[in-house]
Amino acid sequence: MTAPSKPAKARDSRAMVESLLFPKNVVIVGASDRPGNWAYRAWRNLVKYKYPGTIYPFNPSRDEIWDMRCYKSFEDLPEKPDHLLIVIPAPFVADTLRAAGRAGARSATVMTAGFDESPDPEGHKHAADLRAALEETGIAISGPNCMGNISGHAQYMTLTDDRPQRVGPGPVAAIGQSGGLVMALKRSLEERGIQTGYLVTTGNETGLTTADYIRFFATDPRTKVVVSYLESVHDPENFISAVREARDNGKPVVICKLGATAEGRAAALAHTGALAGSMEAFEAIAGDAGALRVRTLDDAVEAVEYLLHARIPKGNRIGAITFSGGLRGMLLDVAAFNGLKYPPLAAKTKARLQKVLGVGTIIGNPLDSGFAGLSSSEVYIECVRAMLDDPSIDLLLLQEELPRAPGSERKETNLRNVNELAGKSKKPIAMVTMVSHGQSEYSQNLRGDLRNIPFQQEIDKTLRTARSVTDYAIRLGLPPARPPKAPKSAKAKLDRILKKLPKSKKPIALTEVDSKALFRAYGLKTPKEKVATSATEAARAATAIGFPVVLKVVSAQITHKSDVGGVKVGLENAAAVRKGFADIMKSVGRHAKGAEIDGILVAEMVKGGHELVLGASHDPEMGSILMFGSGGIALELFKDVAFAAPPLDARRAIALINQTAVAQIIKGYRGAPAMDRDAVVKSLIALSQLVADLGDRLHSIDVNPFVLRTRGGVALDALVVVAPNAL
Repeated sequence: MTAPSKPAKARDSRAMVESLLFPKNVVIVGASDRPGNWAYRAWRNLVKYKYPGTIYPFNPSRDEIWDMRCYKSFEDLPEKPDHLLIVIPAPFVADTLRAAGRAGARSATVMTAGFDESPDPEGHKHAADLRAALEETGIAISGPNCMGNISGHAQYMTLTDDRPQRVGPGPVAAIGQSGGLVMALKRSLEERGIQTGYLVTTGNETGLTTADYIRFFATDPRTKVVVSYLESVHDPENFISAVREARDNGKPVVICKLGATAEGRAAALAHTGALAGSMEAFEAIAGDAGALRVRTLDDAVEAVEYLLHARIPKGNRIGAITFSGGLRGMLLDVAAFNGLKYPPLAAKTKARLQKVLGVGTIIGNPLDSGFAGLSSSEVYIECVRAMLDDPSIDLLLLQEELPRAPGSERKETNLRNVNELAGKSKKPIAMVTMVSHGQSEYSQNLRGDLRNIPFQQEIDKTLRTARSVTDYAIRLGLPPARPPKAPKSAKAKLDRILKKLPKSKKPIALTEVDSKALFRAYGLKTPKEKVATSATEAARAATAIGFPVVLKVVSAQITHKSDVGGVKVGLENAAAVRKGFADIMKSVGRHAKGAEIDGILVAEMVKGGHELVLGASHDPEMGSILMFGSGGIALELFKDVAFAAPPLDARRAIALINQTAVAQIIKGYRGAPAMDRDAVVKSLIALSQLVADLGDRLHSIDVNPFVLRTRGGVALDALVVVAPNAL
């Protein structure tokens, strides 16, 4: 899919989507009785699923088709055309839309391919003509290169799929840039008893985009959950705004996002650019807006199952009850794989459970209720109540699956009692099965009676869903960022540095001297340091700073100094500094021929502390993103990093830090003293302010290492790369 031009902004996208999904009539342009023809398939499905409006076949070369009159011009129609279903060659689509627009058409589904997705240059010409036609007419289109749509609330179905479909009202709206995948998603949801009320295949999104559909569903009272298969974001600002609106209206948006862009991975001048591909940027930025991202279509099904039947938890603390010691062990293992933990039960809860289950039962979380839980509904429900009442649990998982045939009265009694309890509880309850399985007609009917509990399938999928939902819950709990303003002097410093840069069509790396000057202006601490242009000057600077010192080459052309022998550390006296200066100049001259050397940076050698990394980069799809994590060698080895959308305030900076393993070291790990978290928070906020002031000039920023101590922190190395300033 390639990014389309943006249709006129002075448009009501909600009205446009409504005209697409609730058409007054449908004109099938390109009507044909050729076997397998998509126009015929769409007509057949409109009839089969009882579309209540009028259908008009349209083909200038036919008088009759499908035992109906075939129309040759829009003027011949007995009423204004409202919606067009277009299945004609690409060169004719734009002019057809212009003619339909003059006749009063409001919307169209363009199934035709051969536009921007085509490698043929003619396809791009057709796409440009199509965009021009949309600008002229204001017609709302899905596509081109799509497979049709379903609006069950309007009994409207134009998908070309031959397989039987359920078309009717439902709480889910599905949007997909791949028609095949989103139809598979719909079938899986139906297997779980979940009706998809809307299904839109968006194709190239030359007209309406995923963002426009989300915005419509955000205020549609018939929709409870939106689920999207998304390959690329065409209009990030509109997309983020639409997701926020859905979140604010209590409509979760579940997104299965495809891959990372090559551009995002290629931004490797700084570590942040190399580590933050489009997936990380999307997760941070769209997640902050309220998107619930999942990795697979199976996960999307599980997330929808949960969101339709359970409350959003208040946090990420999981409790569980099983009947199987083996399942208990698997729940523990899989939770660890997914970054989840089961908190210890409160003493009061343990005593309560011990009384119910009897002496000799091992009481823990997850709780194996064993034979007592299996044999007595009263005992089982009391265990559920006790776990729900525990103040350390936010979400309770229960081992159970739907019976597939009559005869499991005890199990059904338990399910009905839990369903009643879940309807009254402020904490959500979810069922978890040992493996994935299908459902019988009996289990589907029983499931219809149990609307307050989701039935999650298989342990890993269930805990991936728990992680996604609890992450979503934590983000919902964060108020909007209220970042402090940067000093005006900082922006002035940035402007002076940017003005002196040469025009370039490639990203420009600032020297370490300029990078650190920016950091200091915005409030990031740096070591004592000075640039020297001779060995003697370097020795004097080192004496003034105090030994030991570090020497580093200063050159805009050298971003990785160690690779060319441009760094010397631990120099204890003036003689060592003079020799180090000479050695660096010789090595750089040999390994980086032609590089302009501005001098050698003589810097205080900072000892002790823990190495962290702070960074930022610009993702070509989603925009600016911030990074925090373990620095130095650990960054390369473990990639213990997390990402966030700017801007940051103290609360959001702390939330970013807490996503990493190094957060435990900062707090004080295994008796080690706590480090100065406030220093990291202030530095992250300062970095966020610099990112905001750079705006579209941001390419990437790398602060590695940032050394944190028990009091204060300092940026030892710095690399700021700005985006090209010449077209």
